[in-house]
Amino acid sequence: MRFFAEFFECFWIAGDAVRANKLRAALTTLGIIIGIVTVTLMATAIDGLNRAFLQSISALGADVLYATRIDWMIDSHEQWMKVSRRRVIDMEQVREVERQMKLAEAVAPFVETGAAVRFGNHRSDNVAVIGTTDQFRITSGMTMASGRFFSTEESSGGRPVCVVGWQVATNLFVTEEPVGQRIKVGGNTFDVVGVAEKQGEFLGAFSLDNQVFIPVRQFTTGFWRDPDFQINVKVGNPRKIEEARYELRGLLRKVRHVAPGAEDDFAIEQQETIIKTFNRVGGIIASIGLFITGLSLFVGGIGIMNIMFVSVAERTKEIGIRKAIGAKRRSILLQFLLEAALICLIGGVIGLAIAWPLTLLLGRFMPAVMSLTVVGLALGISAFTGVIAGFLPAWRAAKLDPVDALRAE
Repeated sequence: MRFFAEFFECFWIAGDAVRANKLRAALTTLGIIIGIVTVTLMATAIDGLNRAFLQSISALGADVLYATRIDWMIDSHEQWMKVSRRRVIDMEQVREVERQMKLAEAVAPFVETGAAVRFGNHRSDNVAVIGTTDQFRITSGMTMASGRFFSTEESSGGRPVCVVGWQVATNLFVTEEPVGQRIKVGGNTFDVVGVAEKQGEFLGAFSLDNQVFIPVRQFTTGFWRDPDFQINVKVGNPRKIEEARYELRGLLRKVRHVAPGAEDDFAIEQQETIIKTFNRVGGIIASIGLFITGLSLFVGGIGIMNIMFVSVAERTKEIGIRKAIGAKRRSILLQFLLEAALICLIGGVIGLAIAWPLTLLLGRFMPAVMSLTVVGLALGISAFTGVIAGFLPAWRAAKLDPVDALRAE
């Protein structure tokens, strides 16, 4: 209880000192304000990008494996030249994986090209045309806004049916109900059996709603005769994802006739691969950005330190009087530490008030939201900067001899 009483007493004394020197305190906080604005904007941008990334990457599914010829993450031109010479994954290999994979809930081929899609006088360009099977609905976790996904019979029979993405349906069908209509995909005619639920964008790079899904046999007949497939494997038990990964690797080595001891001529990717890479790259960018913006806080802290030294020099006699009537060193130390922290906190609050509208403006161009975590971080950094910057002046004040302090003019 005594410590809290002492703390509040020092706090009020520090507050009175700040109020008594409003102009000096305001000028001193400029460096802190600039530092907090830059740090806050950087933190909100990084936090917003992380949220958008995790939301986008969730479309891949944490329990889905993706077998591809080309690795998702390539570090050099030499690696690209090496993997580009690998043999394609053909439909026969897809069928073997589907037939022999024991830990899979569903296996679906995936191949993509681009084409224009037309309905009457309406046209949608650069649409991703995806060839797959009925199992894709399970591996992707797709939900339908209306209609249905094509059936096993339609898939295996290569019927001219399709499922359109939300954006395609919006572009082509203004007043008509999409399901049951006949559209042109490239030069081929398809009956629309379903419309996929709106999914948004993937990593901000392309729309997941600007897609048309057709049976893979229709794809190989009308678009690409011998495509390079990706195999999507949804694992029945998410806890067995690594076990399923080893099983899939063994199957692919067998069906692709990879010699014992030879390097894999394929890649098995999953959501975790992209997350780890993003976190590594994002961590480097965040460290560099926060270091650069932290320099302004350092400059602001130097300004606080100088002003606090001046304040100690001006109030030497006051310090002597407080010590003469029984104030301890810790009280003097705490008083000046609180004064420095209070000045920085005021700068932090002003900085947040400036950063708030700037964050709203930034949010129009990129995902940026000022969360409570960012606000708390900014205020915490402000107070910490004040304590660090004010420690040496406060320590000097605490060590003053009361007799010498009372003699000061």
